[in-house]
Amino acid sequence: MAYDISVPHSFTKRGIFYFERRVPSDLKQHYSSGKICYSLRTKSAPVAASRAQRAAQRLDEYWYYLRVQDQDLPGKHLLRRKENMQVATVVASEPDSPSVTLSEAVGIYLRLKGAGRPLTFARAAELSCGYVIDACGDKDLTRYRKTDATAFWDALIAKGLTGSSITRIFGTVRAVINFAISEVGLEMTNPFTGVYYDRSQGVKERKPLSRKAVLRVQSQCRRHDDELRWLVALISDTGMRLAEAAGLKRDDIVLSSQIPHVVIRPHPWRRLKTRSSGRKVPLVGESLWAAHRILSAGPAWDYAFPRYTDGKVTNANSASAALNKWIKQQVKEGGTMHGFRHAMRDRLRAVECPSDVADQIGGWETDGVGQSYGQGYPLQVLRKWLQLGVEEL
Repeated sequence: MAYDISVPHSFTKRGIFYFERRVPSDLKQHYSSGKICYSLRTKSAPVAASRAQRAAQRLDEYWYYLRVQDQDLPGKHLLRRKENMQVATVVASEPDSPSVTLSEAVGIYLRLKGAGRPLTFARAAELSCGYVIDACGDKDLTRYRKTDATAFWDALIAKGLTGSSITRIFGTVRAVINFAISEVGLEMTNPFTGVYYDRSQGVKERKPLSRKAVLRVQSQCRRHDDELRWLVALISDTGMRLAEAAGLKRDDIVLSSQIPHVVIRPHPWRRLKTRSSGRKVPLVGESLWAAHRILSAGPAWDYAFPRYTDGKVTNANSASAALNKWIKQQVKEGGTMHGFRHAMRDRLRAVECPSDVADQIGGWETDGVGQSYGQGYPLQVLRKWLQLGVEEL
């Protein structure tokens, strides 16, 4: 037996390289032996080094997940792992046949791609792959078949999910599996690709709030005059997305400028949906009133809406649930907060606002290479069209 320092975790016997790794003391209960040892099936040092490094990386990943099995891992319950599932022992007899289960693939995906991402990123991966585990089991990735993808689709349909939701879930599952295939070095085709289904199934069209509904809601905002209604009013005459408004800092609201406006930019607690979402929007009408009320509340906090933003996360889902419930009480046709955004687009169309100006106001993507040149329209131009849109009401 001889050792070659150029090939980690190995020794040679009769010229053949062998992989050798001791099992950590805290994981010995999972193994029948205290050492993992097998032939790398080569006499070439470079080939042996590559195989040994890959085997060591696989073991490090697997041992990491063994260690967190019994820890309070955030979101672990969403994977719906069965109580009686046995932890599989690594059988490292074949270095060219790596193995990883779907739940382990989720862990790899979140550990390597989840850094700095919002909580929703991890929850989406855990929840989507949890649905697969519910429907098909927590299998080795190489054991999933097209029939599993079909059964997964059937299970989502049975839950009453819409085509758009199913598309989003399938996309997340594909991303997790593709990433694991690449990282672990699996030779397989992702069975969750190319699955046909009706993406429009169950999708309800989001309708804009009518002129009458917008005016009624704005009137009620003035009447209640509190933090929740300031948020509604701020959105009503700017067309901002709910998360954009709920995640604002007080410093993002600029009233000292010649043209009062709000600066929509990314924050650690709230990312922006698209690259074009970062923008400045003039404050007019009820949005200007709301901005004054927000800043007049006193500098007791740094955030415009501390109810929904704490410096770590913006809870737009909570805001949506509360405000949509209140708006439905005000509007008979069943409006939602997103209806203000649709209504703003229609109001700008009604005053014949150029589409690229409307895109800049709402933070919508604008097609065409030329749109990426320059800094966009100045605030006075945006205010002119927004003011015309307010007068359209």
